[in-house]
Amino acid sequence: MIDVTQLGWEAATVGELDHRVLKAPHVKLRSFTQGPTGDVVYAVDLRINPPNSTFLSSTEMHSFEHFLLWGFQKYMPQNFISIGLMGCQTGFYLILFNEGRAKAIFDTYATILNDVLAASEVPYANIAQCGNYKNHSLELAQQLAKRVLETRLNWNQVA
Repeated sequence: MIDVTQLGWEAATVGELDHRVLKAPHVKLRSFTQGPTGDVVYAVDLRINPPNSTFLSSTEMHSFEHFLLWGFQKYMPQNFISIGLMGCQTGFYLILFNEGRAKAIFDTYATILNDVLAASEVPYANIAQCGNYKNHSLELAQQLAKRVLETRLNWNQVA
């Protein structure tokens, strides 16, 4: 059995929560699935905006997603499975293999956000690697990264 508190998560925030009480930005363990050999897949919410409030534009989400994809592949190559957009346009789903420690995820996320701030272009924003390569904005991604990074000390305050 996995003890989420030993991984650095508050047990009461794991799972589906009433969206009316969620704060953002936050990082929270959404779920985990342990396989028969002990491997674990973790799903983590990278919530940017509060639900049912303000929404990320298509361009913000697209450019930020490219940075998250690039960054988690770079910094967690043994653990990274996928990054997905929340359909409600308020954040992202991070899927990791055998890495569920809150501190490791928070630190990697912060590193990626700092990389966004220092970037001169959006990763993979070209016709060979993106299906909508014209829909990107480095400036919007950097504004978003700055806003989220400024709240790092509160990322574990979910509700």
